[in-house]
Amino acid sequence: MFITDLPSQIKEMCLFLLSSTDCPHSQVRVGKIKLAELEQQVLEKASRVETLSRQLEESKLHAGEMQRQLEESKCQQGEVEQQLSVRLRDCEEELARQAARTHQVKYVTEIVEVESSGSQQAVTEAQAKSAALQEQLSLQRQLLRELETQLHESQRTSTQLRAQILVYEGEMERAQGQLEAEMQNLEEEKNRVIEEAFIRAESEMKAVHENLAGVRMNLLTLQPALRTLTCDYNCLKRQVQDFPFMLDKAMTEAKQEICQVIGEVSSANQELLRKYKREMNLRKKCHNELVRLKGNIRVFCRVRPVCRGEHDSAENMVSFDPDDDALLYLSNKGKLMTFELDKVFHPQATQEGVFQEVQSLVTSCIDGFNVCIFAYGQTGSGKTYTMEGVAKDPGINQRALRLLFSEVTEKAPDWDFKITVSMVEIYNETLRNLLGDNQGEKLDIKMNPDGSGQLYVPGLTEFTVQSPEDINRVFELGHMNRATACTNLNEHSSRSHALLIITVAGVNFSTGHRTQGKLNLVDLAGSERIAKSGAEGSRLREAQCINKSLSALGDVINALRSRHSHVPFRNSRLTYLLSDSLSGDSKTLMMVQVSPLVCNMSESVCSLKFAQRVRTIELGNATRRQWENSSTTSSPTHDSVETPPNAQTQQRVYSINSLFDK
Repeated sequence: MFITDLPSQIKEMCLFLLSSTDCPHSQVRVGKIKLAELEQQVLEKASRVETLSRQLEESKLHAGEMQRQLEESKCQQGEVEQQLSVRLRDCEEELARQAARTHQVKYVTEIVEVESSGSQQAVTEAQAKSAALQEQLSLQRQLLRELETQLHESQRTSTQLRAQILVYEGEMERAQGQLEAEMQNLEEEKNRVIEEAFIRAESEMKAVHENLAGVRMNLLTLQPALRTLTCDYNCLKRQVQDFPFMLDKAMTEAKQEICQVIGEVSSANQELLRKYKREMNLRKKCHNELVRLKGNIRVFCRVRPVCRGEHDSAENMVSFDPDDDALLYLSNKGKLMTFELDKVFHPQATQEGVFQEVQSLVTSCIDGFNVCIFAYGQTGSGKTYTMEGVAKDPGINQRALRLLFSEVTEKAPDWDFKITVSMVEIYNETLRNLLGDNQGEKLDIKMNPDGSGQLYVPGLTEFTVQSPEDINRVFELGHMNRATACTNLNEHSSRSHALLIITVAGVNFSTGHRTQGKLNLVDLAGSERIAKSGAEGSRLREAQCINKSLSALGDVINALRSRHSHVPFRNSRLTYLLSDSLSGDSKTLMMVQVSPLVCNMSESVCSLKFAQRVRTIELGNATRRQWENSSTTSSPTHDSVETPPNAQTQQRVYSINSLFDK
């Protein structure tokens, strides 16, 4: 039951109590709480009444359903009785007809027996039909008995249903009586509670009126303060509305100031960076000039890239200085090692970029200087790739010869040059002629008997080249004859030191000056330890000879650094053959190759330390080999370029066409 069902006075009082929820007095809140409890009780009792009413309705519906079923049973019973009566009457009539027909047949049978014996078959058929009718009659009687049994059962069921209906009616009367009594009690309780609530509400209303008067007095005193607070609130609201614009303005000004400061700092940094780069270039230029004047061996370093399949074992072992291309950092066992060289090439450096740094030395060969460029490092560090390259991207060797051809072509109007090429390898401390017919022939290094102090190799085959195609043919023959083998570090490891010796002899038509320069391009064998390379048998002997020659090269370097009076060039065929390239009248460049893998850390450190020692060697000023011709009246051709006085003899010089004759 809801509040709207209460009497009008109680309803008005309850609505007043509900409308006074803003009153701060505690008694009003207590009255509201009690009224809510009373409403809850009334609602609970109303719910119980509704539940009982619903149960009563359900009982009535159940009784009506039972009554309907009883009536349906009565109707079915009447229909069955009527059907049975009809069928019984039909059966009696049929029996009567059969009885009459039977007497007639007997009479006829007797007549037939008297009159004719041929009619006996008709009599037999009539008797069979009479027997079938008797059997059908018995079936009908049995069906009648079953229908009577069903009728008795239906009557019994009807009697039971009437008894249940009487029981349900009694229960409904009792439930209705209980419901009326409960409703009467609830009504009395409601009236009592409403009366008590009315009394309490009157007393609480008095207190509310008294509190309301006090509140009105307080409101009169608080109105000025409220107006002041309203004004302050409006001011703050305007400030809050203006704050985003003020903030945007302040941020814009701050951004402009910051951008201006950043621009000034950037300009200053750019100026400082420009000055720094200019000073660095000037320092390098002065350093290179100092190196040239002192005759130091120039040392370049090239770090090969990580190949496929090596990513698992490769780490950030090697790092570079972004502002100085002469510094290389190596992380070894948590310690950062710094190496300062003349030039450091990143793994992304191209063959063209590397050659641009060494081409000035190559062109010195045309001017009559002895030049030597050799690649040093462990197996698999990229020495052969740097020196020889591949067909699509050649290395220093082919690019040097192409550059020489280009320079010779430019000087052709005034000069006539002759370029000869020879290839030799040092295998197991034995000199092998890679371009000769007999690969088993052992060569020797001898001093030129003219007293010039120059070395030469008797019996060494030389080819005169006149085009890049000639170069390719020479290289193919030399590579085919070079000794390589498989080791743990490289599938096609170079097992010997390969030297490409290029001699450039020129004559000036106008002045008669003659020059002769020699360019040694050396691809050294791997410098790794024997245990790491996994060499056995003949490979072990090769590795021992390689390490012996490289150790001899280290001894020569140490002697040159210490300025010893005696330099042990003769300790190895390699150092003896390179003695004119490591002496004071030549220009020498060392290209140290470094692997970026952690597993090659120790070998990389050894190579870089050796490179730093080589860099400190002073060979002195390089000398240019030139002389004047006593007679300048003749105009020599390319084939008439004569060897200088006391030149090396007993060498085999062939035209490139003879290469095809072989």
